[in-house]
Amino acid sequence: MRLLVKLVMMPCGEYFGRKWNLLDIVTAAVFLTMHCLCVMAPFHFTWPAFWVAFALYVVTGVGVTLSFHRHLAHRSFRIPKWLEYLFAYFGVLSLQGSPIEWVSSHRYHHQFTDTVKDVHSPLQGFWFSHMGWILDSGSRFGKYGGLKNVEDLKRQAFYRFLHHTFLLHSFLLGTLLYVVGGLPFLTWGMGVRMVCLFHSTMLVNSAGHMWGQQVYHTGDTSRNNWWLGLLALGEGWHNNHHAFDYSARQGLEWWQIDVTWYVISFLEAIGLATDVKTPTQAQKERKAFHQKTMATQN
Repeated sequence: MRLLVKLVMMPCGEYFGRKWNLLDIVTAAVFLTMHCLCVMAPFHFTWPAFWVAFALYVVTGVGVTLSFHRHLAHRSFRIPKWLEYLFAYFGVLSLQGSPIEWVSSHRYHHQFTDTVKDVHSPLQGFWFSHMGWILDSGSRFGKYGGLKNVEDLKRQAFYRFLHHTFLLHSFLLGTLLYVVGGLPFLTWGMGVRMVCLFHSTMLVNSAGHMWGQQVYHTGDTSRNNWWLGLLALGEGWHNNHHAFDYSARQGLEWWQIDVTWYVISFLEAIGLATDVKTPTQAQKERKAFHQKTMATQN
């Protein structure tokens, strides 16, 4: 394990004003490949390919939002182990890293929000908070010394396996898509789907701390953004999330569309999700900005 870490963190040169290691270069190569496939997609459009991409966007997107984020990072609800692993595997197919790394970064983000130790701090600009942080693993891991806050996941063999093999699973999926549907399925099911899903997730880190409304007092720059809520399957209600990070529901108002919450609600209705956490009305009122303003006036 230590040998592998030393290998991927091996310096490979200095480009664009900073040092790059092997992990950074591999990550950049994967991103470039997916974006090239996305550019090719209009020339290989078919309706079956479009619907394959749409279905995979929803399935792998929910894998990130429901599994990586609300379940593993925040423990907002409980589900049977077999279902937990299934949703986590869907998340791995988003190519956003392993559950261990994703959850670790997100927990550190909440611990150090909007500070120099925030893994994707908006204080370092839009580009850095959007994707620059992913391409700079030296800075990312150097800020907090590695994966020290995910012992609950590291104890499980399934998550250790995914941590070491997450790239392989997307490669196998891409191969399957090509075999079944040729370039249309590959360019849409991998290129378009992964680029759209990646940027919708990353926009939560960047746009979600820059543009939108603040309904709750959180002491940070988190914002609610309706269009991001649609793209990111409910994750765009980011100020709500930072106010109540334990909540399985992020679209706290009836009109705030939260696809991930609808899935969790369905699982709860059929008895597969339990201990589903949401804030009470009193808790929401205590953190609302109008309450803080009234207290100041009094």
